[in-house]
Amino acid sequence: MDALFGNVLNLQWQQVVMWAIGALLIYLAIKKGMEPSLLLPIGFGTILVNLPLSGAVTQVYESGTEEGILDVLFNAGIANELFPLLLFIGIGAMIDFTPLLSNPKLMIFGAAAQFGIFFTLCVASLLGFDIKNAASIAIIAAADGPTSIFVANFFQSDYIGAIVVVAYSYMALVPIIQPPVIRLITTKKERLIRMKYAERSVSKVTKILFPIFITAVAGIFAPRSVALIGFLMFGNLIRECGVLDALSDTAQKALANLVTLMLGITVATKMQAESFLNPVTLMILALGLVGFVFDTVGGVMIAKLYNLFAKEKINPMIGAAGISAFPMSSRVINKMGLEEDNQNFLLMHAVGVNVSGQIASVIAGGMILALFAS
Repeated sequence: MDALFGNVLNLQWQQVVMWAIGALLIYLAIKKGMEPSLLLPIGFGTILVNLPLSGAVTQVYESGTEEGILDVLFNAGIANELFPLLLFIGIGAMIDFTPLLSNPKLMIFGAAAQFGIFFTLCVASLLGFDIKNAASIAIIAAADGPTSIFVANFFQSDYIGAIVVVAYSYMALVPIIQPPVIRLITTKKERLIRMKYAERSVSKVTKILFPIFITAVAGIFAPRSVALIGFLMFGNLIRECGVLDALSDTAQKALANLVTLMLGITVATKMQAESFLNPVTLMILALGLVGFVFDTVGGVMIAKLYNLFAKEKINPMIGAAGISAFPMSSRVINKMGLEEDNQNFLLMHAVGVNVSGQIASVIAGGMILALFAS
């Protein structure tokens, strides 16, 4: 009884606040359907690690130090980048690059939509973050959760918990964040532009060679990205080779779901009150939003610039799909196109930009590692 009472006395108000944050994440996952496979385990894990003297995380007792199971999982799956890389295999197996291969110029807009990463890096540096923490925060703008985890962990960022939660939260908020930004920087006439889609035949050989080619090119120009882009492309190769259908299905479903689950609850080790509740977390929230907005702006503005010289105009809204939130962003763009004109189907064009953004975000992450790893 005394031990129970003593444990209650160890409860701090900051831990109660973290319970509320955990409950909010669980609510958003269940009630609003916002990235439930990740936000639910993060939310539950947040409550788990903020219980007084929680045995789920490492504690120092009079009898000695007891390592918590979540810290064991963190060291085994995140500290060595294993979980993010395994998740990339599943993501790669989900992606169909046919719309991009049918219209390769869409890669331009996927690359342009990474502008927010480097803009946020500059802003974070000006706000006083050291360069490695600034780089870790900036990668939130990639709209790519595994890349955010990989980069933040590589730099051993002090704010990995906040970075992961912000990255996945904003990914889930893409349908809320992007539309008003797109409407602000485009005209009604631009949003009404119709685009014809005549899918060119893409051979099986091309689909097989594409992930190999991308890995080789990325390895030459951004060697630090090889682990990221290589696992992503390996997953896609499993999908396209035609002889590993069972493994492709496993990678897309069982592997991706299991790793996401373990990733979410393990990241919660960095959601302890003493390291999470501080003004810096609010700054990371703001910087993450800045990154997402400027990614969207970068993609749209390059599309508008393209239209100045192109005979066949493109709808500049598809440029916004260059963020890596696949396939959510392409669905948002298609929905916006139909709202403006119920016969304007932009989905396949937006998907092409969206998958190119997936590649570009991983390469951008590799460039960040190469620039600031020393």
